[in-house]
Amino acid sequence: MDPIFCYISWDANPEIFSVGSFSIRWYSLFFLIGFAIGFQIMKKFFKHEGKPEEWLDSLLLYLMIGTVLGARIGHCVFYDWDYFSQHLLEIILPVRFEPEFKFIGYRGLASHGGAIGIILMMWLFSRNVTKLNMLWILDRVVIPVALTGMFIRLGNLMNSEILGNPTNVSWAFIFIKDTELGDTPVHPVQLYESLCYLGIFIFMWWQYWKTNAKDKLGFLFGTFLVLLWTVRFILEYFKRSQGGLETSFGNALTTGQLLSLPFILIGIYFVVRKPPEKAAKT
Repeated sequence: MDPIFCYISWDANPEIFSVGSFSIRWYSLFFLIGFAIGFQIMKKFFKHEGKPEEWLDSLLLYLMIGTVLGARIGHCVFYDWDYFSQHLLEIILPVRFEPEFKFIGYRGLASHGGAIGIILMMWLFSRNVTKLNMLWILDRVVIPVALTGMFIRLGNLMNSEILGNPTNVSWAFIFIKDTELGDTPVHPVQLYESLCYLGIFIFMWWQYWKTNAKDKLGFLFGTFLVLLWTVRFILEYFKRSQGGLETSFGNALTTGQLLSLPFILIGIYFVVRKPPEKAAKT
């Protein structure tokens, strides 16, 4: 039997449906599902802790802006700065001006940039809305963020993007739309990450409800940083290189690994430090 039949041939249509030039894509749907479920999770947290539910609409807006803009700018700066440094408007506008004007959408998003954007927007949210220590909202928002990350990686799978390295494991995928490797089976790293993020969400959900972790200012935030970015660091070994900063460091580590290290170190700091008492009031 031809060994190709031992693997999973993946040729998913990234579009759910289209009307003319307008289309609804699986990636966008999964992105919105993640935010919708995350909103309900935060609503449950706020109700449990007696926080004003009117904060939630502002929180959703801050999160969406921070995620999308942060991820977009992060991709442009970390992975393709040579191009975007010469086409600055294309960082924000979802169009390409050369060689011809074309709407392309935001097809370049980086999770590290999204993380930075979320942290900055949670600082603004805390300053303008809650008047609480920024770590209070970060300790809670990272829980649904982990779940949203799971959905986003499923969207990447539907787009046949962020592909793995060649392998002969029985669960390998052959991405039909990938013209670079053809019929070469590769690791389905999108599924690896998705399952890991789901596991992180379940663990942190348990921490919130069954332990006193939420009362230690910064602890859940630190736990999230350590777990998620350690997973990302390890899984980079199974991914095809996406270029970017790694070329400036002799390709010793991938761009994803280089960017993950600071997050892991910051997370360790918040996990091991002694938090102040009365977390929500500091």
